[in-house]
Amino acid sequence: MIDVVALGELLIDFTQIRSNDDSVRRFEQNPGGAPANVLAVLSKFGVKCAFIGKVGNDVFGEFLRKQLLDLSIDCRNLVSDPNHNTTLAFVTLDDKGDRSFSFYRNHGADTCLSEEEINLELIKNSKVFHFGTLSMTHEPSLSATLKAVEYAKSCGKVISFDPNYRALLWDNVDNAISAMKSGLEYANIAKLSLEEAQMVTGKTLPEDCLRELLKYDLGIVAITMGPQGCVYATDKYMGSFPEYPANVVDTTGAGDTFWGTLIFGFLNNGADFDGISEERLSEIVLMANIAAAMSTEKKGAIPSIPDFARVRAAFEEINGK
Repeated sequence: MIDVVALGELLIDFTQIRSNDDSVRRFEQNPGGAPANVLAVLSKFGVKCAFIGKVGNDVFGEFLRKQLLDLSIDCRNLVSDPNHNTTLAFVTLDDKGDRSFSFYRNHGADTCLSEEEINLELIKNSKVFHFGTLSMTHEPSLSATLKAVEYAKSCGKVISFDPNYRALLWDNVDNAISAMKSGLEYANIAKLSLEEAQMVTGKTLPEDCLRELLKYDLGIVAITMGPQGCVYATDKYMGSFPEYPANVVDTTGAGDTFWGTLIFGFLNNGADFDGISEERLSEIVLMANIAAAMSTEKKGAIPSIPDFARVRAAFEEINGK
């Protein structure tokens, strides 16, 4: 049985690297795409995962497939498109390691996944279905995403949602907010950035955002805030953690590492967020906060995922266990 199935974008991140010649920008190829990044974390931590998506029948698509297979991620529903190229993202970094994106995605293969190409058996035989909004920016992947999430909901699967807002990929902000709200209507657990939470709720303070988000009948909701750490809540508990100290090189994928680690903890709790104790929830979120910070110390999203043993050791040091 597959533990977690994710649907969405799988692309190449060309991440800027330092050069001795300031007049020349150099980039290195890394696998990317938020849903795939979350699965990479989970698989590296020993969780059985499968990916649903589409890449081009090109060298980039072949590279991405190999990267997922090397992580033991089930790729039987990773479709190769002979007519559209793999999506590319160029990631430039400032002195603090914060990112700016440029996308080459007009008719990118990931947006061309159709309803007919989804293997529903993968979803049926899973515990958690994970998705975001970038597969909802264009047709036919919008209809494919809605079909998959509606099927997962009808099968009683836990729905995990991460909006992963990227302004450049939307026609306008209203469509993006509408898609985020739609995703939250399906979700049991959700992770948002503070910007996303503020967009959806119209609130400013993180705690106020949490209260509004819980109105979507979420079992668990978390908001990541970069250097300000994170906040989280259920209908019973609310908590927060400051940023875990790290030597930041590249923040790409930090939110995905947080989310993958949180889902990992959730699965280890028997996939039960209704009966979770305040102490156990706090432990799970702290572990996610630590892993996310550690992931910023290397470049790229998947290459920067920390070993779980290192995350666990830091957690135990904090808790004195």
